[in-house]
Amino acid sequence: MIIKTERLQLHLLNSHQLHLWATNLPDLERNLPCIYHAESLEGELAGIIKKQAEKVANGADLLFNSFWLMIRKEDAVAIGSMAFKGPPNGNNEVEIGYGLGEVHHGHGYATEAVQALCNWALQQNIAKNVIAETEPGNIKSERVLERCGFTKYKEDTSTWWKLLS
Repeated sequence: MIIKTERLQLHLLNSHQLHLWATNLPDLERNLPCIYHAESLEGELAGIIKKQAEKVANGADLLFNSFWLMIRKEDAVAIGSMAFKGPPNGNNEVEIGYGLGEVHHGHGYATEAVQALCNWALQQNIAKNVIAETEPGNIKSERVLERCGFTKYKEDTSTWWKLLS
């Protein structure tokens, strides 16, 4: 599945592509095709990708367990990724997460991608609302959410944001 924006294509990784992302990045680049310049595949993100790849391989719903790669149209560079962090909760809200390779910050790509995925999710009636969490001091991510129409609704150890349908 692909969602197109002005400058990006958001590719929902299928089970095979998700496995390649977790285990063999050069093969993923050939499969899509793209050049990967997104987030570093180390530490916490690498563990999450491997865990999600295993879940999808065992039959979990692709939409809520895979990732969307943000691929720039002009040069086929994968600049970031995003995902729904599971199926809608009891309030019929779906949480999104996103990240960009450091060199791609400040160009409006995250705003463009978040807006597109949220609009798509709400149009598909996947959930009533979209929520997101930001860590303390993550001003860049807060600005992305504000530009996309999210509002703060809760602050504890993190800040929680909501986009109403």
